[in-house]
Amino acid sequence: MLSNRKGFTLIELLIVVVIIGILAAIAIPKFAATKDKAKLASVKTDLRNMMTAQEAYFSDYSTYGSFAQLQTANSFSLSSGNTMTITPNASGYTGNANNTTISSGFTQCQVQVGAGAATTVDGVTTCS
Repeated sequence: MLSNRKGFTLIELLIVVVIIGILAAIAIPKFAATKDKAKLASVKTDLRNMMTAQEAYFSDYSTYGSFAQLQTANSFSLSSGNTMTITPNASGYTGNANNTTISSGFTQCQVQVGAGAATTVDGVTTCS
């Protein structure tokens, strides 16, 4: 008597579940690193946006502005999770932005424009 069996055995299903688990264990850390890269990209973008806002502010007021002045004059805002400090002076400014939620790698970037940029290249964003 031939019985017509359809479906999968328990062993076959367990093997598939184990394979899916192994693949998930490999993929999840890769996604976490990608998320950190995206957060660092948002830090760099905020610095570039700050540089543009500084040029607009300088065009209007003939001086470089602090973070609060840029927010008021240009409606400048930061991406979620980012913080920034700006130190303006008569001949330029230094901007530092960071994101403390980045779990690995660089967490902050800075740019210096004018202001006697001795430790960095003028207008180039560096991260650490």
